[in-house]
Amino acid sequence: MKTYSKIVALVLFTCVFTISKAQFRLDLEGGIIPGTSYNRVRIPSIGGTQVNLSKDLNSNNKVFYRIRLGYTFAKRHNILLLYAPLTLKYNGSFDRNINFNGQNFASNTPVDVFYKFNSYRLTYRYNFIEQGRWQVGAGLTAKIRDADIRFKNEFLDTHYDNVGFVPIINFYARYKPNYHWSFIVEGDALAAKQGRAEDIFAGTSYQINSSLGIKLGYRVLEGGADNDKIYNFNWVNYISAGILVSL
Repeated sequence: MKTYSKIVALVLFTCVFTISKAQFRLDLEGGIIPGTSYNRVRIPSIGGTQVNLSKDLNSNNKVFYRIRLGYTFAKRHNILLLYAPLTLKYNGSFDRNINFNGQNFASNTPVDVFYKFNSYRLTYRYNFIEQGRWQVGAGLTAKIRDADIRFKNEFLDTHYDNVGFVPIINFYARYKPNYHWSFIVEGDALAAKQGRAEDIFAGTSYQINSSLGIKLGYRVLEGGADNDKIYNFNWVNYISAGILVSL
């Protein structure tokens, strides 16, 4: 009984000690999507008409937001949860007939295209460098992709949706010349025969006090897939700002 009590006490002490050394973080990011460098779509991959939504249609600046929760324990171990919704709208008319998802959209007819690419991610990252002004880490991200492409005009309305799991490599590098300023490059990226995915942020942050900071930078979301069902590759530009809260 005494041995059992000692074990319980040791477990409780370890948990309390770990929590006391842990740090919770909240990263609220938002800004403007000034445009997409390209957004090439062909559905179905065999038989569909390839279009470049960024070139063939019009789009407006889009406001975006992201929410990320972070938990650091034992100084070097990080658990991250990210919710990153994304919906883009294109409108105009194509200069040729378009076969999308088995439907024929006639040329010179107004059409709206809604492009959704929501992302849910769970990341584990280990900081293998914690020295002086540098912090560098790498890990793995489990990503759930919730995508949907919808073409709609006065006569037709069709869409292709896809939900899937994607494993990605996570990386992080920060250079901190002084207490207030940091320069950061971080993201998720992976390439394979079937496609690729990159979500990368580069920018700077300013630490106001021990609990609050702000950041500003550029983010790019690039990648896509090429398989029997779908061909889609895009490049989305973000002008990004955010609030960093540490607890």
